[in-house]
Parts: sequence; structure tokens; C-alpha cells
Amino acid sequence: MTTLNWQVGDVKITRIVESEMPIPYNAESAFLKEATPEKLRDMPWLYPHFVTESGELKLSIHALLVEAPGMKLVVDTCVGNDKPRALFGNVGLQTGFLASLEENGCKRTEVNTVVCTHLHVDHVGWNTMLEGGKWVPTFPNARYLIGKQEYAFWKQEGDKEQQEILGDSVQPIFDLGLAELVEMNHRISPEIHLMPTPGHTPGHVSVIIESKGKRAMITGDMLHHPCQFGHPDWSPSFDSDPVAGASMRRSVFEKVADQPTLVIGTHFAAPTAGHVKRDGRAFRFDVG
Repeated sequence: MTTLNWQVGDVKITRIVESEMPIPYNAESAFLKEATPEKLRDMPWLYPHFVTESGELKLSIHALLVEAPGMKLVVDTCVGNDKPRALFGNVGLQTGFLASLEENGCKRTEVNTVVCTHLHVDHVGWNTMLEGGKWVPTFPNARYLIGKQEYAFWKQEGDKEQQEILGDSVQPIFDLGLAELVEMNHRISPEIHLMPTPGHTPGHVSVIIESKGKRAMITGDMLHHPCQFGHPDWSPSFDSDPVAGASMRRSVFEKVADQPTLVIGTHFAAPTAGHVKRDGRAFRFDVG
């Protein structure tokens, strides 16, 4: 899998891939129901990186390693190994995610901060790992930053799998005192802070990096695919509040369009990062 990294002032950001997949269009169970192969063709800038010639959306599940002065931060921790999830047919993954992290110059014991943009299955999995039949923190020397509003919402959610996710990927870090509940605009370091981007979930945040006059944004799931730049109103059915999510996306796109902000998509296939440009009444994603 392609290793990608970006320099933002004194901060280095590296993509650590867990899995990549094409999503074929199915009218009955479409990931984005409006994103038909025909409508995607109206956005030629999506090809070849983000859509296949047959109209499949290309998606990636990856973490971002953010190395700032005095800090090694992991943003979102994918699905994790040994955890049967519906997303992967209820079969536990066995990937080389931790080996890839180390190959990119960071041992898991060197990570000192973890941020989960929200608490869905593919953003918290490597918070923990299976060791001796128990779920233990993957990053034992890190403080795990969890959104206060996000955590409160999902603690009361009755969905069985979501409670399993909290049980094996979130609760163990609370039990060992490694979790810190934070506000949606929390400042992590002089270079890094959270930005509220609710809609996909009630407490969803994105991550802003600013250093030496350079700026980047790690999206989280404020959007899942670059086609949503062209259609900010396209929301997946599993957004907690699709209307609020669409409104938030357009507001964010208006602020970063035609600006030097590097946008790094949490589920964008390679090349993953680019700049938002105005394109008529909507936007496009420029990776050139």
C-alpha cells in the first residue's frame, strides 16, 4: 500500500493504512445513494484516484500519524485486529497495521496521544489489542482524547454492536485511567486543535494542524468521499443527522475553498490529500 506523508511547518503527517476497498453501487444498499455511476461521471476530477472506471467508490480505512514537537499523535485507530464486526462480515481482521506504524518510524509505545474523531467501529479499533485473552491499550503510554459529548451519546445508545465496540475498544482505556474527556474545540498542543464538525455523529470533530504559516485539516467523517465536495448535500444513511451534516459540510467547504489549507481525508484513497476549489455552485478536490 502506498505510503504517503505531508509536511505542515514543523509537523509531519503520515497515512497508516489498515485496508482499502472499492464500493460498488447498489441502489438498495448504496453507501451514498445519490452517487450513481452516471452522476459521478459529471465530476471528471474524481478519476482515476477516487472512482473506478466502472463507477465504484474507492475508500480507505487508515490512521494518521501526526508528529509535532514533543508529540506523536495517532488520529483515529481503524477497526483493529481480532474484533468480528459487521463491516467485515463478522470476521476478525488480521492486518499488519502495527508493523506499518513501526515501519514509518513510530513504535506503539512511543505514541503519547490518541484522538478519536468519533466513536464508530473504524475509528476506535486499535485503541486496544488482544493480549493474553484480554483487551489492553495498544498505546500504553498515550492519553486517549475522547469527545465528552460523543461519549455521552454512545453510552446511551442501545445498538448491540456499538456497545460491543465501546466494551472492547473504549472502556479498557477508561479502566486504566488513560482516557480524557474533552470539549469539541479542545487544544491538544500549540500546533494542533479540534474543530467541531457534528452531523455524522453528535460530537464529531475534525483535527486542525497549524505550524509556521501552514495549515491542514484531517476530516474524520465530516465527509467520507471526495464526491461530497461536488455535492455537499449527499449524506450517507448512517449519519446521525444527515441534514445537519450537509449544512456543516457546505459551511466548512466555504471556509477552506481556494485557501492554502491542505485537506486530508480520513477515508480518501491515495493520494488522500489536496485542496478544495470552488466549482460553480459547489466544489471540487484538487490533488495536482
